[in-house]
Amino acid sequence: MKKKNTSFYINKIWINVLLWILVIVVIYPLFWIFINSLKTNQNLFINTFNIPTDPLFSNYVDAWNMGLSGYFLNSIIVGSISILATVTIGAFCAYGLSRVESKWKMMIYYLIIGGLLLSPQSALISLYRILEFFHIYNTYLAMILPYIAFRLPFAIFLMYTYFKDFPKELEDSALIDGCTTFTTFTKIVIPISKPILSTVSIMTAIFVWNEFLFAMVFLEDSKLYTIPIGLYNFKDALTTNWTVLLAGIIIATVPIIILFLFMSKSFIRGLTEGSVKG
Repeated sequence: MKKKNTSFYINKIWINVLLWILVIVVIYPLFWIFINSLKTNQNLFINTFNIPTDPLFSNYVDAWNMGLSGYFLNSIIVGSISILATVTIGAFCAYGLSRVESKWKMMIYYLIIGGLLLSPQSALISLYRILEFFHIYNTYLAMILPYIAFRLPFAIFLMYTYFKDFPKELEDSALIDGCTTFTTFTKIVIPISKPILSTVSIMTAIFVWNEFLFAMVFLEDSKLYTIPIGLYNFKDALTTNWTVLLAGIIIATVPIIILFLFMSKSFIRGLTEGSVKG
């Protein structure tokens, strides 16, 4: 018995050590960017790994005034609409597929999930021609619509497996009390399904906030640029203020970190239940 306990504690220590190593690997690059964002360009290259003795928080002000404020606003607009549309459409579609009995149901489901196999790069030319045809190239919609389309398959996949094992007794009780299917879905199913909705929201937010390819190809007007394209424009052909660029990167990461911290419990719970159920 003693041997088993000793072995258990040794394994636990090794697991903790491994997890701490992973934490350091993930956090250190962000820490390095932060300390170097408080330096001058000269100090950045001379004392790359030293903590600044005279931190320059003015780099953050410069980054914000160089246009990051506008890029930030564009990312919030595009991200908010994309997240709301993805979660709403995905929830209705996933719930409908999980409740409707039809011989075509699984075929429709697999066709939707097949969208996960489509590479964004392979669709660039087709999307470009479609956006031009509908005169929405170089607009917010040029980013929002592809973002929704490419995030929906994964959103539906997660929510379908979650809704499929949702306790139907609650829905039956609501129907007996006179609720319609729509009311049951919006008033009972959705409030209880916050974990999976949080998971889809966070994963969509991360994708949209960091997406570079579509924004680069489908936008020409600098006033519409989102954060990834805006930060890319901080890099000049001849001279680049690297510390201001690093400050911009830190500013860009803050919203996603805050979002995850506030919704981490729901995110992990929803991801586990949505991927394991069914």
